[in-house]
Amino acid sequence: MRIHTLALLCALPLAALSSSAFAADGPVGRWKTIDDQTGQVKSIVEISQATNGTLSGRVVEVLQSDRGPNPVCDKCSGERRNKPITGMTILWDLKPDGNEWAGGTILDPSNGKTYKSKAKMLDANRLGVSGCIAFICREQVWQRET
Repeated sequence: MRIHTLALLCALPLAALSSSAFAADGPVGRWKTIDDQTGQVKSIVEISQATNGTLSGRVVEVLQSDRGPNPVCDKCSGERRNKPITGMTILWDLKPDGNEWAGGTILDPSNGKTYKSKAKMLDANRLGVSGCIAFICREQVWQRET
């Protein structure tokens, strides 16, 4: 009986460690967005998961912008028009779909346009985020902020 109790006590920290490692491999967390042309980090986006399992992402920090340190979404329409990009939700309604998340929408604040979106973990520290028009998709690789 004592051996079983001792084995259980030893296994609990390992189980907790493995579950936290698994959680770190998912898309929830803070991500660096990378400019396609320059390779520079443009912003930090925080992805969160709602109780219904969908993912959303909001800009928590703009690190590089052609429009100064506090850019607004001047090319956006509707409620986002001329609102600060910092704090803005730019990714929403991504639903789990096997090994990826799909069926969502992503906003490109530089042009104010929205696209169908999907995302897939490439490894523990890289997330492939795509914006699509019809069957043509463009993927950006975001890096986990450490």
